[in-house]
Amino acid sequence: MPRPIWSGAISFGLVTIPVKVVPATENHNISFRQVHLEDMGRVRYRKVCELDGKQLSDDEITRGYEVSSDTLVPVTDEDLEGLPLPTAKVIEIVAFVPAESIDPVRIGDSYYLEGGGEVAAKPYKLLRQALQRSSKVAVAKFALRGRERLGLLRVKGNALVLHSMHWPDEVRSPASLAPPAVEIDDSEVDGALALMDAMGEADISHYTDHYREALQEVIAAKAEGKQPPVAAEEAEPGGRVVDLMAALNASVAQAREARGEDERATVHGMPKPKKSAKKAPAKKTTAKTTAKTTAAKKAADKKATARRDPRAS
Repeated sequence: MPRPIWSGAISFGLVTIPVKVVPATENHNISFRQVHLEDMGRVRYRKVCELDGKQLSDDEITRGYEVSSDTLVPVTDEDLEGLPLPTAKVIEIVAFVPAESIDPVRIGDSYYLEGGGEVAAKPYKLLRQALQRSSKVAVAKFALRGRERLGLLRVKGNALVLHSMHWPDEVRSPASLAPPAVEIDDSEVDGALALMDAMGEADISHYTDHYREALQEVIAAKAEGKQPPVAAEEAEPGGRVVDLMAALNASVAQAREARGEDERATVHGMPKPKKSAKKAPAKKTTAKTTAKTTAAKKAADKKATARRDPRAS
């Protein structure tokens, strides 16, 4: 586990929970250096003042805010340290809300909260169990790397996780990105649902970064003086889908085949929505039924005549 990047306490009403903040994720991206193509010499950046051309050291450099194109206002460490920041050493819980009420777009970096010693054991467990039993998450305010942030506390296993969150005014509206209004048939929605069922619930824990793996192969080959592997040519993407149902049917068959199921199943084979029941029309009388009825009537008339006049038998 990496070293903590912040230490302080969770403020839960009058309850204080000493914690340390530890990054929950790590970066596996392959990094590159800039080099001179002719002789492979490293290309380095130097910090040079554009006014006098002097190369500067870090202790000669401070922050500056550009008020206008020709005016910069210096902002020193002392200026920042003097700002009122009550959350500098406290993760202050301000509300508890249902987890589904949080827009995932607002969630940023993730951190594990490590209990700060034996004194934190009981209140840490108390908050964790309260969140689990209520099925809620905690919204908090905290300061990290010189700025105040909005945070989200939730439970992961036996630990508490802190997610940084974007402030409401930092999230752009997607209203202008929506496509024009179109009509969607119920059978097309049924087709999409069928495709979702055919694809099933995947175990995302086995997914890997194929791009990084391929890049590692290229680097290894070139380091050994070999020709890097050449990727197979991919088929050109098709044009615009005209028949949506045909595309859904093909997708369902492909997904079922990938899962070893009957790929012949199609969206069109799905049951249609039930319509309101209508009164069935009366059955038509067949010729055979009519003949039987006539014969029975004649027999009944003959019996009635015989009872009235025995000589008619």
